[in-house]
Amino acid sequence: MNNSGNELESRLLKTGSERLALLGKHSEALMQAYTRDEVPLESLSDSALRKLLAARVLWRPDEQSGVKLAPKVRELIAEMLADETRRHVNADVAETLELIRSLVHSYREARSRGEHWRLEQQLMRLRQEVDDLNGRFADAIDSLWQRLNSDFGFVSQLNDKIRENDRAQKQIARLLDGLALIDFDELIELVGSDGSLRKLLISQLQQQLSQHYTGLREVQRRLIELMARFRKQQARSRLISGMAAFMREHPGFVPGNYARRSDVPNLVNQAAPLSAAAAPALDRNLDNQVLAELLHQLPQPRHTTQTVEAAAPAQAQESSLAAARQQALKQDVEHFYLSVIDQPQAEPVSALEYLHESPLEWPDEIWLFQVISEYQGLPRSDQRAFRLKQQESQASQFNHLRLIHDVELQLAV
Repeated sequence: MNNSGNELESRLLKTGSERLALLGKHSEALMQAYTRDEVPLESLSDSALRKLLAARVLWRPDEQSGVKLAPKVRELIAEMLADETRRHVNADVAETLELIRSLVHSYREARSRGEHWRLEQQLMRLRQEVDDLNGRFADAIDSLWQRLNSDFGFVSQLNDKIRENDRAQKQIARLLDGLALIDFDELIELVGSDGSLRKLLISQLQQQLSQHYTGLREVQRRLIELMARFRKQQARSRLISGMAAFMREHPGFVPGNYARRSDVPNLVNQAAPLSAAAAPALDRNLDNQVLAELLHQLPQPRHTTQTVEAAAPAQAQESSLAAARQQALKQDVEHFYLSVIDQPQAEPVSALEYLHESPLEWPDEIWLFQVISEYQGLPRSDQRAFRLKQQESQASQFNHLRLIHDVELQLAV
């Protein structure tokens, strides 16, 4: 136990010394990144950049943006310099969002006054706050993965595993609550039509938050997978430990050959019964006579004669019925036109009122369609004798489709 503790302590000392040496060796580049928005890559070699990224001193939010200081390193430098403008006393998401709103208002005031130096300063601070917000979420998700690969993966008891799972689930819930505080509708209204702010607080932030949501989904999937795998291993270990305890209590026990027993316990006899299958061997000439006798003994199916002549008139009957209904509809519409002609004072007659007052049972839509088509089918000279007025309205404010509600027919005076 002492040896393992000493090894852990020596490993921590070695790793910490290497990280601190990296900070001291590249202090000038890190301070330039602190004062600017991104890390000057021209002052770093490829190997140094890889070491700083692996040590999580630097990080890259996405492929389009440059390399930036990690939020914890930025807070450490601000704490050492007593830089109150960049030091984060409260790491709450709501506090960061309130600070972003204040910076946006300051940015818009500087733009309206034409103060370009203050405009650039506020925009740089906005970028840093957004990077710090994304960095905190990324660090939290990375710590979740570290917990899955350390504490959660090397727990021997089921209760400890359940407690670790509950801790991870609560941390995921807190991260989801923090992500839910970011309202993009409010941010869209806040930034207005400014292109730089929309790119920073809408497009880039939304893309980064989608990556965080994807990472949290992967963490939850990994949690469920590890929990199911642990329960399976726990069941197997319980079976083995129970078998070992039974063997200790019964040292002379010898497993029997259950395949040769006539009475097999239900716990062992779990195999499904086999259904015997047979097929005739047609390549054996000796069995030809037996196969022929078996074929002759098979009962012959009796099929009753069926006539198919009734299929053709059925279709003709259906088509004749549809034609009869169409003719009846046409005649009823013609009677409607004749009733309009018989009006003594040539007043307009509603087609739907005529339909509802008469004993006809046509649907309203079919009736109006037939009235309009009958009018359009008349010759030009006969159409001048009538006036057809359609009561219609627009479908919606964004749809210019005209909906016909009723049709009024009147004789032209």
